[in-house]
Amino acid sequence: MSKLKLITDIEESYTELRYKTSWPTRGQLVKSAVIVLIASIIIAAIVFAMDQVVNTIMHFIYSLGQ
Repeated sequence: MSKLKLITDIEESYTELRYKTSWPTRGQLVKSAVIVLIASIIIAAIVFAMDQVVNTIMHFIYSLGQ
C-alpha cells in the first residue's frame, strides 16, 4: 500500500529543512534583526513627519475658510 501524498510531502519537506537548508548563524541573525529594527524606526519617523506636515497644511487650509 502506498503512502498518502500528504505524508510523503511532509517527509520530503522535513528532510529538505533538516539536511539541505543552510540556516544563518546567531550573529547573522542578530545583525539582520538590528538592520530591520533600524530601518523600521527610520521609516516610522519619515511617515510621522509626513503626517505632521499634511496635518499642518490641512489645519491651515481649514482655518482660511473661517
